[in-house]
Amino acid sequence: MRAARSLAALALLGPLLLGAIRGDAGETVPLSGNRPGERLDVTLVQVVDPASPAPDDSGRLVGVQLRLENTGSAVYKDSPASCAHLLDVAGQRFDGLNATIPAGLGFPETVTLAPGGTATGFVTFRLPKDAGLAAVQFALNGGLADDVGQWSLS
Repeated sequence: MRAARSLAALALLGPLLLGAIRGDAGETVPLSGNRPGERLDVTLVQVVDPASPAPDDSGRLVGVQLRLENTGSAVYKDSPASCAHLLDVAGQRFDGLNATIPAGLGFPETVTLAPGGTATGFVTFRLPKDAGLAAVQFALNGGLADDVGQWSLS
């Protein structure tokens, strides 16, 4: 049963993962945006699971702390929550939320970084209680850039 679920997850995630730049927790992944000079080094600092129960008790919140460093020549201005996604072992993709959790502060709605600037914060995800974590993804330009960083959680 577990093998069948894993194969189903790979079938669903396969198209999303093509071209992904992979790393492990703690690793820094360099990513480019769609506009000239957009470049970030993104580090997955930590994952807090559970960050807290979901407010309506239908699931749980998971916090992903990221460190962003503008290594490009252009100003970075984007919403990290819309750039980040959490994938579960069943192949579901969850969107990031701007929320503060007990483990730490979330990013503001919009982060603006001059070249050389850095920011660290949490992106929060609402997941079902029993969802297993598979990977975190991050892409500039609201998650629409061609470069996609991915960190395996399993």
